[in-house]
Amino acid sequence: MHKDFKQQLFLFFASHRESGIFIVIVMLASLITLRAPVFFSLENMRDIGMDISALIIVAIAQTMVIITAGIDLSVSSTLALCAMTVGTTVRAYPDTPLFLLVCLGIALGALLGMFNGLLISAGKVPPIIATLGTMSMYRGLVFVVSKGSWVAPSDVPERLRRLAWTRIANVPMLILWAVLAAVIFAYFMKYTRSGRQIYAVGSNLKAALVSGFQVERTRFLVYVFSGALAGFAGILWIARFSVVQNNTALGFELQTVASAVVGGTSIYGGSGTILGTILGALFIGILANGLTLVHISEFWQLAVQGLVILGAVIINALIARRLQRLMTLRQI
Repeated sequence: MHKDFKQQLFLFFASHRESGIFIVIVMLASLITLRAPVFFSLENMRDIGMDISALIIVAIAQTMVIITAGIDLSVSSTLALCAMTVGTTVRAYPDTPLFLLVCLGIALGALLGMFNGLLISAGKVPPIIATLGTMSMYRGLVFVVSKGSWVAPSDVPERLRRLAWTRIANVPMLILWAVLAAVIFAYFMKYTRSGRQIYAVGSNLKAALVSGFQVERTRFLVYVFSGALAGFAGILWIARFSVVQNNTALGFELQTVASAVVGGTSIYGGSGTILGTILGALFIGILANGLTLVHISEFWQLAVQGLVILGAVIINALIARRLQRLMTLRQI
């Protein structure tokens, strides 16, 4: 009886990864609060929300890519290139309408994502190799576009800043953009045919081909989404910080992968949810914020982040192995 209960409990948390990460978040927040009571202040909660908003948007894209058994290491460079392009454009042409600036950032991001998609779907280049190459290439283009300079706060007009800082019901727009992206893509992944194809391609490629799914089109599509969302995040980045440098968002791709994997997305593809990724990003945001509040060096934060990714991958592998063993026992 006790063994059956443990199995049922395991199956519940294995099939509802969000519940597990939510419990971990509550425990982590409680531990931080014991050391730093200011953690639960409204201002600090708002700061965490602002810190993870761009991460959530790009991590949503990374989640879709990982579900297809791929990975996009170029998202940080795409974000930086789009932010730098928008920044230098508005610096050269201060009267450029906000709508055109937003369209420029998203369109450029989508174009960069299309290039990744073509390399992977048409060129058959492994995703990790293709996006590792474009990560360096796009970062190099940031230097080309900037010509060695950086976008300063004086170059960023107030109308662009409002994209992040305008408040609705005392909630900054930056946070609301992340919520909107989460709602749209959660619906897309769960209720649309294209969303279901993304899961099918990652879970069983042969079955997807036999079922008549457009596998290469689906792979191409997720990289376009990834680029477009990274481009949008780049616009929000400059709107929030009013600064773009050549090293902007350097290493950000690891945080997006961590958010997805910690949130329960299988690094092998085929499973994962947008809600899980949001919780994963929240976990990372709370961890970084908490380590800062208890005066732990940011260099240690990078080490902890690496350990979190490694731990999440190991836990996912152990869960998958245990599930397979249970399914085998039930068939006997």
